[in-house]
Amino acid sequence: MTAEFAPTDPARQWQRFCDLLWHDDALGFWLDVSRMALGPEDLDLLTPGFQQAFAAMAALEAGAIANPDEQRMVGHYWLRTPELAPDAATAAHIAAEVERIDGFARGVLEAGAFTDVVWIGIGGSGLGPLLMVEALGQVRTGLPIQFIDNVDPDGISRTLALLGERLRTALVVVVSKSGGTPEPRIGMEQVRARLEAMGGRWGRQAVAITMRGSRLDQLAEREGWLARFDMFDWVGGRTSVTSAVGLLPAALIGVDIRAFLAGASAMDAATRIPELRANPAALLAAAWHVAGEGRGRRDMVVLPYRDRLAVFSRYLQQLVMESLGKRCDRQGAVVNQGLAVYGNKGSTDQHAYVQQLRDGIDNFFVTFIEVLEDGGDLPAIDGERPGDVLEGFLQGTRQALLEGGRQSLSITLRRFDAAALGALIALFERAVGLYAELVNINAYDQPGVEAGKRAAAAVLELQQRLIAALEAGQPRSLEELQASLGCDSAESLFWILRHQCAIDPGLRAQGDWGRPASLRFSRC
Repeated sequence: MTAEFAPTDPARQWQRFCDLLWHDDALGFWLDVSRMALGPEDLDLLTPGFQQAFAAMAALEAGAIANPDEQRMVGHYWLRTPELAPDAATAAHIAAEVERIDGFARGVLEAGAFTDVVWIGIGGSGLGPLLMVEALGQVRTGLPIQFIDNVDPDGISRTLALLGERLRTALVVVVSKSGGTPEPRIGMEQVRARLEAMGGRWGRQAVAITMRGSRLDQLAEREGWLARFDMFDWVGGRTSVTSAVGLLPAALIGVDIRAFLAGASAMDAATRIPELRANPAALLAAAWHVAGEGRGRRDMVVLPYRDRLAVFSRYLQQLVMESLGKRCDRQGAVVNQGLAVYGNKGSTDQHAYVQQLRDGIDNFFVTFIEVLEDGGDLPAIDGERPGDVLEGFLQGTRQALLEGGRQSLSITLRRFDAAALGALIALFERAVGLYAELVNINAYDQPGVEAGKRAAAAVLELQQRLIAALEAGQPRSLEELQASLGCDSAESLFWILRHQCAIDPGLRAQGDWGRPASLRFSRC
């Protein structure tokens, strides 16, 4: 029987550690949830819910409709184990795409015609590739990759300035599942205009990752782009890292993408075991559930003690929060579920927010991630190795939190490589799916994201109408503009015109910006 969480009783806490530690030697992976307030009664109470969750995950992998809003299957698990796909044609398609990605990247690197890669994608289409590059990139191996993952004009300008003349010899990858998402389209147009002005040849340098038949796919086919890779309808952006979205950048920096897929597949197998205490993803989901009382009432603080995983907390923010942050459950009842994620890296955080974690508000649990093998080529100096100091800080922080009655869990990797990253990602993907089943929400839709996109489109449409209304040159107040445009409020007009007046010298504002009702706008 597992002992109760006992921060002040070392003997009992040791017994908990021995009872709850999960280890897979082949994966070189440990998961310790013994410092979470997860007791034997909790495990017993959660077991029936997990049996249902295991059945739901099995149905998902078998091809059940998981996103009823869009009548779509969810098949990111098939990407690393194609034989699980619901039909032979899909399995063959997945395997063929991996071969195409590998062959294309190998050809690009061997030819030596490109100096850089410009990666244009938003959300999971930017975060997944960024994680691959930051976590697995090696010095002087493969091509350097620059990311345009936002429509911030200053950010795009800085990236293009950093590339300079090398943009003319850059491979440009545009990622957009539907082909209609504004951010990658605008980024593509800006990069294309600059590249062509420098004498580059877009069709010979551009690559698309998108769904077959999308607007982007049609454009790439019509213009004869260098390559097109599939972004399957049944893969969401936040789980797309084992598709071309993550595999292509990895291959372009010289990563063994088959090892990455194998690591994810091996963890998938371990997390299919339909037994709570023997399944690491189930243990993780159970710990989350108990810590947050099934309502996400504690935040997850992610502290990886490796620089290569500094981006991992950002990656998990999208995976966890977009999947679990839902207003309604499957029956439409308002539940406002979610699990907030933030973090940086150890031991940087020893000098940042660990003070609050130890002594401040107790509204979180920490997820430590450590790697046993050092990596790098640094020798011991005066008997001191950087990795030993890093390990000391991790264990010290973990113990300090326990002494303060603060909850934490730990993930330990024997070594960090492509397979380990694949396994780590797969663990959290499955934990998210299981947790969602426990709290009866759909982890695979994103109504809030879609609502934000619709609202943004409405603002852009209003902006066009507003600017057109000012063409006559007659100064008009916000209230007058509101009446003529039929808006519910003048506030949106204030926001639009404040920005437009800052960037458009042809617009003039008279009045006091601190008193919006006094303002009158016109064309110069």
